[in-house]
Amino acid sequence: MVMDLQTTNWLLAVIAVASAVQMLAIIGAGIAGFRMYRQVTATLADLETRHVAPLRQQVDRILDDVHGITARVSHRTERVDHAISDTIERVDETKERVKHSVREQVWRATGVIRGIRAVIASLLTTEPPVEARGRV
Repeated sequence: MVMDLQTTNWLLAVIAVASAVQMLAIIGAGIAGFRMYRQVTATLADLETRHVAPLRQQVDRILDDVHGITARVSHRTERVDHAISDTIERVDETKERVKHSVREQVWRATGVIRGIRAVIASLLTTEPPVEARGRV
């Protein structure tokens, strides 16, 4: 059997050219990708320096202000809480003093009224005293 190597050589040449074209396409895509990467990196760096950095500084300043305000509010809240606690304690103490004072006055007045009732009752009754009833 006689083989024709011309066809085989021709097909090998086509495959070699196709492989070379593919290799050049891959190298070109790699170079284009690298250029785009550099351009995107430069654009992002520019955006960061022009827009993000000033915004971050403003946000940092705002956060510092918020921290300061929060600290002041916390301090004043503690002071108000302490003042309210002291006031409630004083009101409770005053309430107890008033309660004891009023009770004492009411008991005195009740004693006086009972004494007066006893005197009036003894003057209005005609019954002999208990001691005298037992002797009769």
